[in-house]
Amino acid sequence: MKELTEQELHNLAMNIVGKELEANGFEFMSVNSELKKNPQFVCLKEKKMHFVVVKAISYPGDPKDTDFFRADLNKMRDHALKFEAETFYAGVGLVNAVEYNLPVYLNEEYIVDYDGLIKIQ
Repeated sequence: MKELTEQELHNLAMNIVGKELEANGFEFMSVNSELKKNPQFVCLKEKKMHFVVVKAISYPGDPKDTDFFRADLNKMRDHALKFEAETFYAGVGLVNAVEYNLPVYLNEEYIVDYDGLIKIQ
């Protein structure tokens, strides 16, 4: 069994968020899958620009907790304002489906904890 790397977990989270954005009518202007380089998605919807920061959160982390990333999110929000854009956080919890304390493995079942975009005010 091969444990997914931090980059692979990040890519998985981006795929989950990207599918949701696409299904909700967002048009992708740019996509960045490089770790620690924000935002991951710059999108247009209804002529409004949106910056989306995606984070893969491993168990026991809480994907809805923005406190850990607050400084990065505030910096991204301030940058987005220059473009009259809105900033969103997409925390995607990923956990091994068989044993929560084990890592997520390649080609093994996992559970996704993702409740959608959180607007950064």
